[in-house]
Amino acid sequence: MNIGDKVRLLHSKEEGIITRFLKDNVVEVEIEAGFKLPVLKRELAVVSKTETQFFKPAPVAADNKPKETKPTIKADKGIFLAFVPVNEKEVSVNIVNNTDWDLPFALTLTTDRIHVGLAGGLIKAKSYQKSSLDLLIKDMETWGSFTFSVLYFNNGPFDERAPLFKKLRIRANTWPNHKSKTPILERESYLYQLDSDDAEAIPTEKAEPQPKLVIDANKLKESMMAQKSVDTLPKTYEKPAPMVDLHIEQLTKNHRTLNNAEMLELQMNTFLSKFEQAIASGMDDITFIHGVGNGVLRQEIQRRLSGHKNVAWFEDAQKEKFGYGATRIKIK
Repeated sequence: MNIGDKVRLLHSKEEGIITRFLKDNVVEVEIEAGFKLPVLKRELAVVSKTETQFFKPAPVAADNKPKETKPTIKADKGIFLAFVPVNEKEVSVNIVNNTDWDLPFALTLTTDRIHVGLAGGLIKAKSYQKSSLDLLIKDMETWGSFTFSVLYFNNGPFDERAPLFKKLRIRANTWPNHKSKTPILERESYLYQLDSDDAEAIPTEKAEPQPKLVIDANKLKESMMAQKSVDTLPKTYEKPAPMVDLHIEQLTKNHRTLNNAEMLELQMNTFLSKFEQAIASGMDDITFIHGVGNGVLRQEIQRRLSGHKNVAWFEDAQKEKFGYGATRIKIK
C-alpha cells in the first residue's frame, strides 16, 4: 500500500486514491475530486490492476438517454526513487511512477562537482524505469546527491502543474528505515518518495518537555576552566598511509563515467589532500603512485612540489619496482 495506489473502502462502495500517510496507521484517501478523508489502513483494500479483466460488466442494451458522468480521480502523487538489491553488495537505481501522469524527467548524480546522467526521457503513468548505473552499498556515504527534475503531462486538456525539482542524499543511518514493498515493481527495495511535501513527512514523536534551566555559578566556572585546559592540547591530524595510490580505479568506482579532465582533477585533489595531511601530521616522507601513462599527472605533481616550502626534495621512487610511475617526497 503506497502513495498513488487505488483502494476500495471495505465497509462502503467508495474507491479512491491514497494521497498521504498520517499517524497511527491512518491514510488520507481522495474519494472524489478534492474530497479527502482519513481512513484506517485495515479498512482498505488495494484494487488489483487485473481486476477488470476477470470481472467484466455484463453487456447492456444501448440507451440513448444522457447519463450523469462521475468525475474520475487522478493519482497526483506517488513518484519514488527505489534502490532494488541486485545482490548482497549492489543496488540498482529505479524511478517509479505510481501516478496517473506521464512524466518527462531527468535523474543525475553529483559527486565532487561531477554530474553523471543516470536516466532521462519519459516514464508513462503506472510504470518505472531502471537507470544505467548500479551502486555499491559500501560506498553509500560517497554516492553524492541525486537530482530529480520532472514535468507533468497528459494528452488533452489538464490543469497546469508546476514542475518538480528534488535533491536527495542517502544516509546510511536512515537507510534501513526505507525498506518497503515497491509499487509497480512489486518487490522489496529501499524506497524514497520524491514528490512528498515537507508537511507530509512521517511525523516525529512529540518532544519531551525540557526541564527549567538552572545555572550553578561554581559548576560553570569549573566547566570553563576544564574547557580551557582542553583547548591548550595540541591538535591531532589524520595520518595518511606512507604510500598513496592515485590510479583512478582506486579513487572511485564511477571512473568509467569520467572524462580525462575530470579524472585528473580527482587525482590532483586527492594528492593535495593527502600531502597536506602528511605535512600536518609530521610525517618525514610520503610516496605517491601515479603510474607512467602519458606523464601528465606526474608532471603536474612535480610542478606543485617545486619550490614548496615544506618539501626538502623529491625523487622518482623505487625505479626497479615502479619505473617512473611513483614520486617520493621528503618533507621538511
